[in-house]
Amino acid sequence: MQESVSKTKAGGILIGSVLLCNCAGLLGSLFTTTGPGSWYSTLIKPAFNPPAWIFAPVWTLLYILMGISLYLVIMEGIKGRDVRIPLLVFTIQLILNILWSYAFFGLESTFFGLLVIILLWISIVATMILFYPVRKAAAWLLVPYILWVSFATLLTYTIYSLN
Repeated sequence: MQESVSKTKAGGILIGSVLLCNCAGLLGSLFTTTGPGSWYSTLIKPAFNPPAWIFAPVWTLLYILMGISLYLVIMEGIKGRDVRIPLLVFTIQLILNILWSYAFFGLESTFFGLLVIILLWISIVATMILFYPVRKAAAWLLVPYILWVSFATLLTYTIYSLN
């Protein structure tokens, strides 16, 4: 493998990584309807349910951090490190991220949403564990993501329990 990569190529990989993660968020948002009259608006929610306006900026930031994390691992792969398994697990968690929106909002199922978010949480932890030996910063960039998904798991469980 090539030891160095041009700044232009590296920049393209960074932009592509961030866009990929944000596209996953965009796909998930296609299933997400929370406004008045929606299924979600009829659910009983706990007192700690955040206001609706917070989700878009938080998720946008998380997808950017995920993209940077992905970029760092890809760059290690370009340097010759074997990153196939970490990238596969990252891909699985990204797919589960999209599937959570589909399960919870698209299928209107708190139960399936809960099952998917538990799998998502596990896959994020696995991604962090696999990213750490490749590039420590890549794992650390996922800490806000796992914290948010931990909160979202609690929220999903509570909504499931209340409904």
